[in-house]
Amino acid sequence: MSSNEEPQRADSPTVEEEERPPGAGVVPENEIVKMEDVITIDPETTEVDLNHGRIAKIENLEPLTRLERLYLRWNLIKKIENLDHLTSLIELELYDNQITELENLDHLVSLEMLDVSFNRLHEIKNLSALTNMRKLFLCANRISLIENLDHFTSLTMLELGDNKIRKIENLDNLTNLTHLYLGKNKITKIENLDKLVKLECLSLQCNRLTKIENLDQLVNLTELYLSENGIETIENVEHNTLLETLDLAKNRVQRIENIEHLGMLEELWMNDNSVSDWSCIDKLANNKSLATVYLERNPVASDVNYRRKLKLAVPWLQKIDATLCR
Repeated sequence: MSSNEEPQRADSPTVEEEERPPGAGVVPENEIVKMEDVITIDPETTEVDLNHGRIAKIENLEPLTRLERLYLRWNLIKKIENLDHLTSLIELELYDNQITELENLDHLVSLEMLDVSFNRLHEIKNLSALTNMRKLFLCANRISLIENLDHFTSLTMLELGDNKIRKIENLDNLTNLTHLYLGKNKITKIENLDKLVKLECLSLQCNRLTKIENLDQLVNLTELYLSENGIETIENVEHNTLLETLDLAKNRVQRIENIEHLGMLEELWMNDNSVSDWSCIDKLANNKSLATVYLERNPVASDVNYRRKLKLAVPWLQKIDATLCR
């Protein structure tokens, strides 16, 4: 993974409706496929894969009472429906369709994973019956509020990247959450995370943050992704001593500081910042586990002896700017 990649399940944004050219997304009726045309139903099956089927409607699955996994990625589905009888379903993937609303899921009480990424959702709602949910993927939609998640006490992963969220809120009941992805939103402040003490991975890349703050309670954090924001100072990570990856690429940081105590830090991604002082880089000698450093496109990287000086400062480095050290 490069320093600018976010660990998301999805990897590109949807095209806003207003940006679509006339007629885009409209499929001629003779090209739409019915579900019975692409599936021969075996009542005993536990998994059905109908990805890339040009299916427009969920239907004719009534005999599949033992079905545990249903994959309907990359289709033309506009509505979640006709799933009431699939009470054994554990995984449901509806990634990249044309769904506008979360609905008709109340009977899927065994569901542990739901993916409705890359659709046209505006709200998180109608999920209160899914109390066994472990992983919820809703990235690349049009969601503006984090809401209606209080019942997800067993949830371990929440993906809400690439939406229109402005505030981190309403997550207090998600006390078993270990992975939270909120990259590519409009968030201006790190806040309201104190109850998520089991959190191991926090991604807030490509938001509107200017300060690292309110991470004191996240003592189990091992990965922190904050690239593409407006952060100027590395600070307030005193309690995050288990950090292994710290991503601050494409910010406004001028000095590497306040990370000497991070004895488990392996990856430091600082490319595209404003670091110009070699004396602060010398302090990386305190980070004995450091294996990879990205500092390209910082003023220090213009030094003709940049790689050699960095390797002298941290002899145990294995990789500098994506290139293995000799």
